[in-house]
Amino acid sequence: MSDQTAKRKLTAILYADVAGYSRLTGQDEIGTHRRVMGILDSASETIQKRDGTVLRYAGDAILAEFPSVVAAVETAVMIQCQLSDQNQDVEGDSKIQIRIGVNLGEVLQDRNEIYGDGVNLAARLEAAAYPGGVCISSTVHDQVRGKVSVAFEEGGEQIFKNIDRPISIYHWQPELNATAKRRGSFLGGKPSVAVLPFTNMSGDPEQEFFADGISEDIITALSKIRAFLVIARNSTFTYKGKAVDVKQVASDLGVRYVLEGSVRKAGNRVRITAQLIDAETGHHVWAEKYDRQLEDIFDLQDEMTQTIAGAIEPELNAAERERAANKPPETLNAWEIYQRGLLNMWEWKKDTLKVAIDCFQRAIETDPGFARAHAYLSYSRYMTVILGWADDPQAQLAEGLEDAKRAIQNDDKDAAAYFAAGRIYMMMGDHDKSIASIKTALELNPNFAHANHALGFVLTLAGDLETAKDAARKAIELSPRDPALWAFTVCHALTFVLAGENEEALKWANKTVQIGKPTGYWGPAMLAATNANLGHIDEARAAVEDALKEKPDLTLNYLKQTLPTKHKGGIEPYLSGLRKAGLPE
Repeated sequence: MSDQTAKRKLTAILYADVAGYSRLTGQDEIGTHRRVMGILDSASETIQKRDGTVLRYAGDAILAEFPSVVAAVETAVMIQCQLSDQNQDVEGDSKIQIRIGVNLGEVLQDRNEIYGDGVNLAARLEAAAYPGGVCISSTVHDQVRGKVSVAFEEGGEQIFKNIDRPISIYHWQPELNATAKRRGSFLGGKPSVAVLPFTNMSGDPEQEFFADGISEDIITALSKIRAFLVIARNSTFTYKGKAVDVKQVASDLGVRYVLEGSVRKAGNRVRITAQLIDAETGHHVWAEKYDRQLEDIFDLQDEMTQTIAGAIEPELNAAERERAANKPPETLNAWEIYQRGLLNMWEWKKDTLKVAIDCFQRAIETDPGFARAHAYLSYSRYMTVILGWADDPQAQLAEGLEDAKRAIQNDDKDAAAYFAAGRIYMMMGDHDKSIASIKTALELNPNFAHANHALGFVLTLAGDLETAKDAARKAIELSPRDPALWAFTVCHALTFVLAGENEEALKWANKTVQIGKPTGYWGPAMLAATNANLGHIDEARAAVEDALKEKPDLTLNYLKQTLPTKHKGGIEPYLSGLRKAGLPE
């Protein structure tokens, strides 16, 4: 680059790209190419009419600049409105949608091209936009507020790859009323939650500190969960001591969910209540009360924080899955497609797991930087292997490891990414890497029930049975209504089998069956092993028959390969029970 030809300037940058281009070309390569080129040509004409300059085409993307940031945003809105009108008569998955990012920044210009962080951020904003929508930086928003014909919805702070600071972003879509329908969402449609100060019902001023402490600690704990945005304490504590209307709070703070609670002390006993409310409907998503002895106030504060924060995440995710299930498929964004993937994954069935994998892949096509979609695509591949449904287990694990690595690359602060990697490493027999990955997940989110379960499982196979019991117990305590609860309990049963505590193992094996979820061969196989080890041969043989109905090719040799272990004697106590029950070698 020549110093004589290169110069710096401030400019408005527009970056547009087709959402889900790979999926569309897979359906109709020639037809999609022609339609996309027509759309890009039309967009280019609109850009030029608004005094913009198209600098570059890159496959299905356009980079343009404008002398006016207002003109750049108005052009982006105009392009999306035109395309929305064109899509009115196009059915479902055949619609072509684009995402547009607009940034205002200093760039380096050379040979009719522009370079630098300003351009990079415009591309990141494009990836953060909803399909059919426009995403702008706070710098742009400050310049265009009140000067353009549409209102942008606040999307919170976002950390972008290769950008050295968090960026506040704003969203707009033509077909949605921003205030009514985008409230409480940010990048990819993820939910947001406000934790209101817990109310001191005791009449004891000293309990005010305890109530505030619980509220603050819950905010801190939830902030470690990358799946949703948590409003900062300074905003929510402005409501302290006031009678509040949950819907008004949600509107003021731009959140979808509100957590409120109370603390009441009587003598040496404390009752703590908490409830999570969907502000759009006013319905309770979750509510619970806890009665405790007040011996050490800090220990109790830590326990309540862990318990409440651990309970909220799965309940909130369940509410999001239900929300996504009730929306027409063609209106789903990346977050909602991901939630549909979870909905199908937690059915624990071979056919629905395939649907889940497809959903996660589509979410990634819509938003390639969506770390959680990569993480749970990895975990789904793990599930196909652990449940005995993989045609080529080693290939599934190899792909799953790559998915997990991509999740970490996209967001190295997301506990789910390391959790997924840990599950894959366990199945590959690399216990040390598995333990290290899962412990990283728990450092990022100590209340992540699935990571606690995963740690219990790999420690069981590594031979650290006492620590494994503690981790498994914590998983169950954190999420007693979890869709994976049967997996928590069956793993706990395995730990007791290997420890030679067969009565306790049978108790947890029975709990697994009582949960009522499909467990594949795992539930009946565990019942068979524990019953056989206790001398209940008839019950054991009946359970083996049930296991073989789930997986007709189930053998002892298959289980040895599926559960690689460093535990002295391997998983022989488990295999020995199944051998007595009649499972073939």
